[in-house]
Amino acid sequence: MTYQQPTGKSLQTSRLRMYFQGIRPQYIPIAYKLAFVLIVLISTGMVSLGLTIITNQTRLLRNQINSFGQASASMLGESSKELILSDDLLGLMVVIKNFGTKGNILGAAVYSEKGERLTDSGITPAQDISLLYEKSILIGDKTYSFEWDVVGDDTGTGAISFFSPIFFNNVLTGHALVTFSKETMGQAVQDTVRTITISTIIMILVSVVIAFVTGKRLSRPINDLMDASVAIGKGEYHHQIRERRNDEIGFLTEAFNKMATDLLEKEQVENAFSRFVSSSVAKQILSNLNHIQLGGKHVEGTVLFADIVGFTSFSENHPASEVASLLNEYFTYISAVSSLYQGTIDKYMGDCAMVIFGIPEADHDHKFHALTCAVMIQKLVVRLNKVRMEQGKASIHFRIGVNSGTMLAGNMGSVDRMQYTVVGDTVNLASRLHTVATKDQIVITDLLYHEENIRGRIVAEKYKSLKLRGISGEVSTYLVQDLAVNFQAEINSQVDAILQQIPASSAV
Repeated sequence: MTYQQPTGKSLQTSRLRMYFQGIRPQYIPIAYKLAFVLIVLISTGMVSLGLTIITNQTRLLRNQINSFGQASASMLGESSKELILSDDLLGLMVVIKNFGTKGNILGAAVYSEKGERLTDSGITPAQDISLLYEKSILIGDKTYSFEWDVVGDDTGTGAISFFSPIFFNNVLTGHALVTFSKETMGQAVQDTVRTITISTIIMILVSVVIAFVTGKRLSRPINDLMDASVAIGKGEYHHQIRERRNDEIGFLTEAFNKMATDLLEKEQVENAFSRFVSSSVAKQILSNLNHIQLGGKHVEGTVLFADIVGFTSFSENHPASEVASLLNEYFTYISAVSSLYQGTIDKYMGDCAMVIFGIPEADHDHKFHALTCAVMIQKLVVRLNKVRMEQGKASIHFRIGVNSGTMLAGNMGSVDRMQYTVVGDTVNLASRLHTVATKDQIVITDLLYHEENIRGRIVAEKYKSLKLRGISGEVSTYLVQDLAVNFQAEINSQVDAILQQIPASSAV
């Protein structure tokens, strides 16, 4: 390989790259990038400010209208009280007519102290003054307002009337009413609302454009992290984020990639570990690595023992490789059936498999699940024997013992070498039961058979009372022949499914 001297152009490019790398900051705070997002806050602030101004302006103009209406009604009352006392209707009509020509006044009216309309001009409410007092709102010192729609006006004009009692020497002499147009008086409010609304919309549109551009830029790494999180949630621990950044998101990305790598390693360790112990026990140990210690607790569970009848003779007359292959094949089926019914393989002892139910994960129906597992193992063996006989091989037969009750579950052994298992009289009795069974038999205790949720779900017959070594007194037993009729179709279909998943003579 020959060395090529860099040309002037490439040398200049390299120097520029090194220069920019030298002046580029090693750490760019994400706060600078998120500064653009404040545009959104500006929009929110503009909306809030606009609403506040509109509310205050409306309240101010409303107060001004009320003050003007109150003053107008008071002025009309002052101009009319002497005319009312002197019954000068002509003078009242002149006063009312002059009032109707002022500014935004739509009409005016004067009533007697009894509420009789003495004279009016322009547009006024048709209701009696007494009804108006009942429907009105007190806005000031003895002045009331009443909002209403002008009847017969095609334009739908809204009106507001202000009225107050007229007193002379503290004696009620009548009532004065002045009507204004709401639309005309509210024009200032509309102009204010329009101006602020247009300004707010323009600012929001500008903010949306800026937010879209900056948000697209800033959200890309977050979307990458989100996609990676979804992948991790699905168990795809090989997923890595390729983009490299020199800000907080970059540090988060590196931490995420390291976490994914650690999870991948943990999964690999757990998968390897679960080949030597059950997956549930492996997860329990790996999730509590700092508190692994000897000991256990008493729990309710069910234990199943299953071994091959005549295995010693079979192993003596067949090559070791064939014996190992046979054990691996049948233990694979037992493991599949146990998992199907929430069972946990406690251990393999030569040709015997010990399966526990309801431990270490709780299962309220562990007794029936254990019996279903036993029946399914025997049904699988029958199907497998047909294949073996077609191949000219000797048939294999299992004997099974099942017992349920209280047992001690936990880590047993020594500090430097321990095993999660179950021990106790319940376990010992299950082991004794399977030793007294003959080929294709499932032996259970009389006590288990008469459990309330078991007897009606299995088909069994009385077997015999046994005197078992290590157990005081005789033990009454039953032989389980099958599940109840309503469960048989389901279990037969499950046998078919397992044989399709693990074809006979191919399990290793």
